[in-house]
Amino acid sequence: MSLPANIRPLSPLAFLERAASVFPEREAIRNEGDSLSYAEFATQAQYAARAIAARIEPGDRIAVLAPNVPELLIAHFAVPLAGAALVAINTRLSASEITSILEHSGARMLFVDPEYREVAAAAVIELETGPEIIALGEAWAGSGSYASLLDEGSGLPARPWVIDDENAVISINYTSGTTGRPKGVMYSHRGAALTSLGLLAHTGFDSATRYLWTLPMFHCNGWCTAWAVTAAAGLHVCLRAVREEAVWRAIDEVGVTHLCGAPTVLSVIADAPQSHPLDQPLTMITGGAPPSPTIIARLESIGVKVTHAYGLTEVYGPYTLCEYQESWSALPAAQRAERMARQGVPMIQSGEVRVVDAEMADVPADGESLGEIVMRGNNVMLGYFGDPEATRTAFEGGWFHSGDIGVMHPDGYIELRDRAKDLIISGGENISSIEVENALLAHPEILDAAVVAAPHPHWGERPVAFIVTQSRTGPLPRRYAPSSVNGWRTTRCRTGSRR
Repeated sequence: MSLPANIRPLSPLAFLERAASVFPEREAIRNEGDSLSYAEFATQAQYAARAIAARIEPGDRIAVLAPNVPELLIAHFAVPLAGAALVAINTRLSASEITSILEHSGARMLFVDPEYREVAAAAVIELETGPEIIALGEAWAGSGSYASLLDEGSGLPARPWVIDDENAVISINYTSGTTGRPKGVMYSHRGAALTSLGLLAHTGFDSATRYLWTLPMFHCNGWCTAWAVTAAAGLHVCLRAVREEAVWRAIDEVGVTHLCGAPTVLSVIADAPQSHPLDQPLTMITGGAPPSPTIIARLESIGVKVTHAYGLTEVYGPYTLCEYQESWSALPAAQRAERMARQGVPMIQSGEVRVVDAEMADVPADGESLGEIVMRGNNVMLGYFGDPEATRTAFEGGWFHSGDIGVMHPDGYIELRDRAKDLIISGGENISSIEVENALLAHPEILDAAVVAAPHPHWGERPVAFIVTQSRTGPLPRRYAPSSVNGWRTTRCRTGSRR
């Protein structure tokens, strides 16, 4: 390929090429006692890419059904290196849901971890024309093996790490939002590369990074950390399942420096019997749902730095983050945690974020006026695969519409209040389920809480809370109503030990 001297199309593929060239002997992937260097990482990606490319046409889709194992990490480079788009499938889906994704994406190949062999077989049998199946472990009837694929690729010509078009699709991530058929969110090489570089700037990923895979790689390609940690030539520590003992063993024995995850992962770490003050720095990037100030304060007390990011599948995972202000250090711990729980400001690579009313006018930046969060920038999706109508709707007015309801604070930080469909309207007044949940989570005996709307003959709707107690044994007092939230008192709820 001939390129001008001043242009190289942006792609995460360049990150692995560089890491393997500069740090060939450095440990790249650790998994249950096994280890791969960066040279071995790149070699496996090359061999797999060569064999895949021999089976497909450029732009085809290649699916993977696997937990956080090295093969899925390698696929993040091998599949786009082959000229295809990666479809990492949610391992929690049913066979019928997997069938729908395989059918909609038209996947030509499906890589399957042994743990998901049965559900994969049940999914593929429903397809008129199924994909070629490659087993990531021992092959079974009707499948090939990953080891044989690598052997085949080793004898084929090398693939170039440079691409022609940085706006080509690198991956398709399926999300259903809150309702409806799953939609395939298309990421470009350019958007993935820029998001990865933004993560380096904001998280401090570097050559000393030891990143623990507590966030599913199938979710927004691990918020693009599959590519970002490789760009830093850091260590990927794979983890098949998030269990408190395994997480704390990695923190203590491997010296984990970074991890990502939803607020439930924060709770796994804070509530584990192994929890203790840390001897080394640990940065946690959380998102997917607003973390409660309570859990942030608890982690801060043991030396964990929590960075709150906000985004959606449609914006490559993280789009904004809560940039820490030095002045917050003087605040009481609880008040500081409240500031840190905000969704924050755009990341360095992102672009613009606004909170708007139904006419697309900005709501007052008073921390109270509700509006929809909209974005426009470098890490907004290309669109929904095979669904131009849904793409047009999402991009109405030239902005991506998140469907999330929030406020803009005077300092320019946004704060999420609810999904548009989840906002509770009681007696004509808006109630944020997130605010009520955070009020409940401030109670020392409450471990987790979820607030939903229930029909009410007079008010139309009222909030109802489902909670898990801290001890998980014995009931809470039957009536509990913390202080008012936005002028509304939380619903008094009757609860047992697990509701």
